[in-house]
Amino acid sequence: MGLFDRFRRRRAGEVRGADSADSAHLISWTEQHHGVEGYLEPRTTVTETTLMLIAHDGEWTRRRVDGPAAAHRLTRKLGIPLYEVAKVGYPQRMRDYQARQRILRDRNRRSADG
Repeated sequence: MGLFDRFRRRRAGEVRGADSADSAHLISWTEQHHGVEGYLEPRTTVTETTLMLIAHDGEWTRRRVDGPAAAHRLTRKLGIPLYEVAKVGYPQRMRDYQARQRILRDRNRRSADG
């Protein structure tokens, strides 16, 4: 990567692919949480294929991967199950986690306002 490559504009329709930092984040995140499952999100016109990791409590993270095969290899290496979001959807615990986080943000905002 050149010095100014990160400042170049992408052409229309061009999306950023996965890199080693994405894989490193997913591996590190899995090591720090338990009950983690992988959810493969298909490529869209806006983003490349992504892998969402969801922990036992619903906390989650998402990063790009180099296609479904790369997601399968990574989850096999990590020893976690992999599901396709298009087939099974997202687990309820993730939606519950998001709702709890929204409540906490609102409480903090109200207490900060006085």
